[in-house]
Amino acid sequence: MYLEKDDERVLAGEFGETRQKMMEILVALGEVYGAEKLVPIASAQVSGASYKTIGRWGLAWLRSLDARAAVPAVLNPIGMPREGWQEFGIAEEFAARQAEVVEAYRRLGIKLECTCTPYYLRMTEYGEHLAWSESSAVAYANSVLGARTNREGGPSALAAAIIGKTPYYGLHIVENRRPQVVVEVESGAGLHADHWGAIGYLAGKKVGNRIPIFEGIRPGRDNLKALGAAMAASGAVALFHVEKITPEARVFEFSTGDLDRVTVSGDEIEALFAEKEVEAVAVGCPHCSADELREIAELLRGKTTTKPFYIFVARGVAAENADLVAAIEKSGARVIPDTCMVVSPRMDEFSSIMVDSGKAFAYVPGMCGALARIGTRRECVEVATS
Repeated sequence: MYLEKDDERVLAGEFGETRQKMMEILVALGEVYGAEKLVPIASAQVSGASYKTIGRWGLAWLRSLDARAAVPAVLNPIGMPREGWQEFGIAEEFAARQAEVVEAYRRLGIKLECTCTPYYLRMTEYGEHLAWSESSAVAYANSVLGARTNREGGPSALAAAIIGKTPYYGLHIVENRRPQVVVEVESGAGLHADHWGAIGYLAGKKVGNRIPIFEGIRPGRDNLKALGAAMAASGAVALFHVEKITPEARVFEFSTGDLDRVTVSGDEIEALFAEKEVEAVAVGCPHCSADELREIAELLRGKTTTKPFYIFVARGVAAENADLVAAIEKSGARVIPDTCMVVSPRMDEFSSIMVDSGKAFAYVPGMCGALARIGTRRECVEVATS
């Protein structure tokens, strides 16, 4: 792999041991995937932020590093809200270890946004090269924004943040972004416009790691977020196209008749919405947008929760919409920044959780050890207040 002179000096250790280690990670990754060079990135998003997922050995590794990010970089959700963690039911021992993880990343120059939706906090432009690691953020950046990023692991995203570059392979190359399979969504009886998480969950299972193009659907931005997040979780989709909607849907010349086709039927979608008793309700996976907070506040108007109801959101989005947060919490629901239902040990205490997200529906059983029920956002509010 070609390295510029300064990159060779970093690899030789002239700029410190940590940068040398980070460059070694990037070079090894590039060699594995046949990258011809490194490419500068506009931003990074680093996972491996919750102490629940990285544990003491991950923390020890972070403590061993001594450098600072060379590009704007944000952190994925951690295992608790940084403020009010006691009220959220987090044990003091976990909180202490999580605080050490946060401090380690702060020392490395990673901004403590702690969100899986960094695109709400920083303008990301079409064609920019990124090094993002959270699967739903990768799907959104590639598909909705037209930026270019592979699905990085936590160490490679951190390495890219510190070096300011990433190997040029995979989805950084335009030709590799070509659609590979057509997805048709049947609008069966009772199919609602807010079933996008379920559609993505089923589509991801069918397409695996291929790049799908959807025909005949008209999702908005939050719908696209839900769709991509679910496909990334149930499959390994890092980029998808929607005919006449997403920015790269017209970039490639091809005939959908030449591609494999899969169908997501209305009956399959409805079958996911089987009734189950749950102990808690959680939405915001990925973190809620301002529009989603507004919808939840309206749905909760005049109602009182009867079950724990958590709404997860980026701290910056919550701060900019304090009136909506207050309206939601008036019902007894809690708006929680910095963390999410998947990476927080708080959610491990419930045996069954209702979610509105295909991503959470895929991850909650394995990550939280809980039965997951999926519903529309309206149904989540109804269950939480019934």
